[in-house]
Amino acid sequence: MSRKLHLAVAVYGVGGPGQHGLWKDPRVPKDASVDINYYIKTAQVAEQALFDALFIVDSQFINASYPSHYLNRLEPLTLLSAVATHTTHIGLVGTASSTYNSPFNLARRFASLDHISGGRAGWNVVTSFDTGTSKNYGLDEHLDYATRYGRAMEAVQVIRGLWDSYEDDAFVADVERNIFLDPARLHALNHVGEHFKVAGPLNIARSRQGQPVIFQAGVSEDGRNLAAHVAEGIYAPGGTLTEAQEYYHDIKRRAVALGRDPGHVVIFTGASPVVGGTDEEAAQLSHDSYEADNEFDRKLGFLGRAFGAYDFSQHDLDAPFPDVAHLAEKGGRTRGLELVRRAREEGLTLRQVVETVTEYHPSPFTGAPDTVAGAIADWFGAEAADGLNLRFRTIEDLERFAGDVVPLLQKRGIFRTAYEGDTLRANLGLPFPVNRYALERQAAERERAQASA
Repeated sequence: MSRKLHLAVAVYGVGGPGQHGLWKDPRVPKDASVDINYYIKTAQVAEQALFDALFIVDSQFINASYPSHYLNRLEPLTLLSAVATHTTHIGLVGTASSTYNSPFNLARRFASLDHISGGRAGWNVVTSFDTGTSKNYGLDEHLDYATRYGRAMEAVQVIRGLWDSYEDDAFVADVERNIFLDPARLHALNHVGEHFKVAGPLNIARSRQGQPVIFQAGVSEDGRNLAAHVAEGIYAPGGTLTEAQEYYHDIKRRAVALGRDPGHVVIFTGASPVVGGTDEEAAQLSHDSYEADNEFDRKLGFLGRAFGAYDFSQHDLDAPFPDVAHLAEKGGRTRGLELVRRAREEGLTLRQVVETVTEYHPSPFTGAPDTVAGAIADWFGAEAADGLNLRFRTIEDLERFAGDVVPLLQKRGIFRTAYEGDTLRANLGLPFPVNRYALERQAAERERAQASA
């Protein structure tokens, strides 16, 4: 097969969303989320299994109701820079907000990670839906939804422009001629836009892969639009096979409509595999994990995240779901408004909303190794995903998947048996982004040649 499956792993230390009880697991160190060795080992296990990337999520606001991992975790780029020195091939994708970072700083930090890792960096672009984040940056109000997405689109354009500050042959370093830099190959951006004014140039050269890979997770209309415009890798929400197929084909259609090659938009669907010796054993493991995390108060607290960390505990659990649609407008708008709509149409109480949105749904990738490999192959073949962004409860679970499932995917011919290259772009099958100024120079030279012919 020319089309190959891609795999990434997302790590949540002592427990992320839906894993509220993970920190109690005796296999999980209580400081896993701030232990760099935990991340290094995870990356090394995934790299040995030929995974494409290690993915680090992030947010910049918490309260005591948030999942354990959120309460005490490392900053993504610092973390990934350390992991980079202990790995050689696996991509390193960090989350950073376009709402609460300046483009110049983001461009410099990700370019630095790209150099440190030898061309394996990726940026997961987020707009920050935790409304409380604004107060951590001296702002009274969180930016509205449309502004955040407009700012994100412009930020990516600015950052890509800054990453092209130097052409690839800018640094001559000719001692005999006393020339370190060819100044004709250095370019200031001089960007003036709706949200940003950035002069440039950036004070770091392009890496071996040209530019870090842009990732995004767009679910709403604006999110899907942003993803189709700028994303090279997309973290998709998952759901049922039909829902995943709908999302996959919608994003690909949007990319084609914008003149992009759909093969250069790699969609990773989120998944939480559970592998057991038999299908029955895996099913029991899956249900036991759900019960370990089934803490109503924690689920009630986390429900408020989509509504600006709203405290739902102040309401009667058995009264109708409160009218909090206005709180979702600047927060997790898509999920929040959907919850409000569903509660209103079905007449749900607050308790019923919590129970409904957190009810037990086993992963479609649950079973014995061959069952899990078969399900993954089916989703891949049905164009529900180009790859999977996998979440495991422990490193031992990742090791089991790597040892028992990956060889079966390789046997089916859908997953690599060796890395295609030594950069993230090469392994994802993405083209090398030629420097924009070099392209302009080449076009001008062709025109001159044609004119003189």
